[in-house]
Amino acid sequence: MKAAVLEKIDAPLAVREVGLTELGVGQVLVQVLVSGLCGAQLHEIRGHKGNAKFLPHLMGHEGCGIVKAIGPGVTTVKVNDKVVMHWRPGSGIESPFPKYDLDGKIISSGKVTTLSEFSIVSENRVTGIPHETPSVLAAMLGCSLTTALGIIDNECDLKFGETVAVIGCGGVGLNLIQAAKMKSASPIIGVDVNQNMKDLSLQMGADKFFINVTELEQADVIIDTTGIPGVIAAAFNRLAPSGRLVLVGQPKPGATVSFSDAVSMFDGSGKSVRATQGGRTEPEKDIPRYIKLAMDGHLDYETLHTHTFTLDEVNDAFDLLRSGNAGRIMIKIGDAE
Repeated sequence: MKAAVLEKIDAPLAVREVGLTELGVGQVLVQVLVSGLCGAQLHEIRGHKGNAKFLPHLMGHEGCGIVKAIGPGVTTVKVNDKVVMHWRPGSGIESPFPKYDLDGKIISSGKVTTLSEFSIVSENRVTGIPHETPSVLAAMLGCSLTTALGIIDNECDLKFGETVAVIGCGGVGLNLIQAAKMKSASPIIGVDVNQNMKDLSLQMGADKFFINVTELEQADVIIDTTGIPGVIAAAFNRLAPSGRLVLVGQPKPGATVSFSDAVSMFDGSGKSVRATQGGRTEPEKDIPRYIKLAMDGHLDYETLHTHTFTLDEVNDAFDLLRSGNAGRIMIKIGDAE
């Protein structure tokens, strides 16, 4: 099968022929239809995920596919099921790390990977969905949509009419804007150094758009997707009393974030700063709810999908992701709707 392989840190991915191995306990073979690209994968390419010692390995953690085979002990999905492929653990067995054959050498890879024609996935990284679910929507539910909706629904304690600012209006940021709109936040402010993201941010529900955090006055909730220490520090200084700063983007290893006037942490009932892990999403519970929202017309995923590439064009897709001039980028691999 064809797969995108990270062979060297900070280098383009190699699209290689990779062989499958026999399924182990709790493993599922999925034919991948479509995979989303995420900023976290840029961290992986740069080696910021502690992954350099595991090279070479396959890539991707947000996808949709069809189950082609199941290993011993698998009970939550069956052959021919359509599934969301997600990095957050869900129901089922936590399998050993999948193994692949690359040039006659056995390599190990993540519990879920999606940038390949087929993927061996841990059972608890797939969730069955109705076959009529659009594949692009299903792929977004592997990370970007579930993360954004989970942050707003589970982690912000967002009240009607509170102000929300989203820093970094890429794929996850645009979803956060949409989720804040669904929760009746007001006003909602998009912040991105790329002026090209203004129209899309406003279309997804932002009331205002700034290119610099310092243009903000105060916000009850600020969500940072950039992971840039200086941006995070500036965002803290724009929190209202009792404000909440939620970190989605990860600073590079060893980076330091410093808050000036730290006594302001005690303003109101106390400000808070927290990192999120996928919005505390529970895939088996949340994914069906979100599909229903989308199919009933309450959740826009099509506007968020701005570009599509083939697997052979994966490095061009990552270049576009780096540029910041895209919403959610999809890699079409199989016969996706």
